[in-house]
Amino acid sequence: MKLTRLLCAAPKLSVGGQAVIEGVMMRARDRLAIAVRRPDGEIKVELRPWFSLTNRPWLKKPFVRGFPVLLETMVNGIKALNWSAEEALVEEDEETGEEKSGLSTWHLVLTLVAALAFALGLFVVLPHFFSVVMQWWGLSGDVNALSFHIWDGLFKILMFVGYILAISLMPDIRRVFQYHGAEHKTIWTFENGSRLVPSEARQYSRLHPRCGTAFLLFVLALSIILFTVLVPLLLMIWAPEHFVLKHLYIVALKLLLMVPVSSLSYELIRFSGKFHRNVLCRMLCWPGLLLQGLTTKEPDDAQIEVAIAALECAVSEEGA
Repeated sequence: MKLTRLLCAAPKLSVGGQAVIEGVMMRARDRLAIAVRRPDGEIKVELRPWFSLTNRPWLKKPFVRGFPVLLETMVNGIKALNWSAEEALVEEDEETGEEKSGLSTWHLVLTLVAALAFALGLFVVLPHFFSVVMQWWGLSGDVNALSFHIWDGLFKILMFVGYILAISLMPDIRRVFQYHGAEHKTIWTFENGSRLVPSEARQYSRLHPRCGTAFLLFVLALSIILFTVLVPLLLMIWAPEHFVLKHLYIVALKLLLMVPVSSLSYELIRFSGKFHRNVLCRMLCWPGLLLQGLTTKEPDDAQIEVAIAALECAVSEEGA
């Protein structure tokens, strides 16, 4: 195909993606394409503009852009998941005669808030209070002590990995993980200038250094390091005397610190992805790639075809 040859000639264009229900979303610059395998076997593709929160120049500055990019990625991802679910269940809708309806603005806001609250509660708040329990049992020092933050970091990692392992047991999530692998293989194929066909994509790894899984691991690792240093320093400036108020104050500080933590993590993931052949960057990428062994599965050719359809649509104008 002429389009395939043109796409292979432009591997420097930065692309990213996300697995959705029975499909893949691909982003190229200011637009995204979602491809879904419908129940009748047809691949349905939708092209959309990328919803952005970084239109102002100062929001695009390094170490500032990370948190807005995280929010806009969540917004675009939730919209893509909603659309893919509708298309993947289109036959059921036709059988019941019910009209499909997308997320309203309020539903989207509530979903985004709920997703953020769940993530922060599970990976920030809960590990902190588990560490408080360790303190009550005499297995940890006060929040100023290194041992408290070691427990906090250990609980974060265990809960994160345990959560991924738990959801990976669900058949539907396993298929999403296969599409995740198809997304990575297709991006590798494009970046290496190979032909965008399943036989070529199959040869590439299902792991990629710029993956969102690696980003989340960077966030966890940096939060552990920064909280260990910054929380005791902030408590030296001011700390409530009451035990409960003190820990609520610390949890509030940790939640606020997630903004700079996510921004720094974003810069690290961009740096390590850009220079992934560098020895230092390989070391930075290694834990994230190891974790992707859980969040990606080997896809079949039909799933790779869907990922290719999304990528071709997302970059078609750029390639031309």
